[in-house]
Amino acid sequence: MEPQTLVITRVREQAPDTRAFDLRPQNTTGHHGINFTPGQVAILKCANDEQGYFAFASAPEDNDLEVLVKQKIGASRIIFDLTAGDTIELVGIAGHGFPLDQQQERDLVFVAMGTGVAPLRSALRHVMKQRKNFGQLVVLYGARTPDDFCYRHEVDMWAESGVELRQVISRPDGHDWSGPTGYVQSLLDNVLPNLKSPVALVCGSLQMINETRETLGNLGFKPEDILTNY
Repeated sequence: MEPQTLVITRVREQAPDTRAFDLRPQNTTGHHGINFTPGQVAILKCANDEQGYFAFASAPEDNDLEVLVKQKIGASRIIFDLTAGDTIELVGIAGHGFPLDQQQERDLVFVAMGTGVAPLRSALRHVMKQRKNFGQLVVLYGARTPDDFCYRHEVDMWAESGVELRQVISRPDGHDWSGPTGYVQSLLDNVLPNLKSPVALVCGSLQMINETRETLGNLGFKPEDILTNY
């Protein structure tokens, strides 16, 4: 694709050192006009030519593009400090994303850890716009602490669309938390027996993905029913 200049239209705090950035191609109105598949990743370049990979957190149908940025090193540290009106460059789109059109009428289990929720949010928002075409929707979301969950303001909207959300934290000490503790893959045993034809969409660290894949395999999942965005 041809590189495109994106204007930051809004910045929202999501978690410690994590912000959501709404983006729009320069001089556009209405829909952003960028073609991508839910789960794909934007390659963004900053003014000093630093590049980074950030999964789209928005659905392709949303008017604005959105990415979730955790302040780390390189491009993420630079973008994290940008504000509305600043610009960055979209130089490419990576990954194969999630082939959701091939999963119609099936139950979808979204398994995310940390900022891995971004590409799954893209897929979830896409599915909710055509809710009748899919079965049950279950979101399993793990974080270190309750403060590290992103998109907390959307939970009610997800529930109204029939999404079952289950959350788990791995570091409960010092936090007011009455929910389950451990890692997100520990939630699978209690969810999957109630689903008829589940497909899992998984995003997180490589270790988390491998452990989740192993757990799902032990629960009878076929390899083709475990989807990752890369």
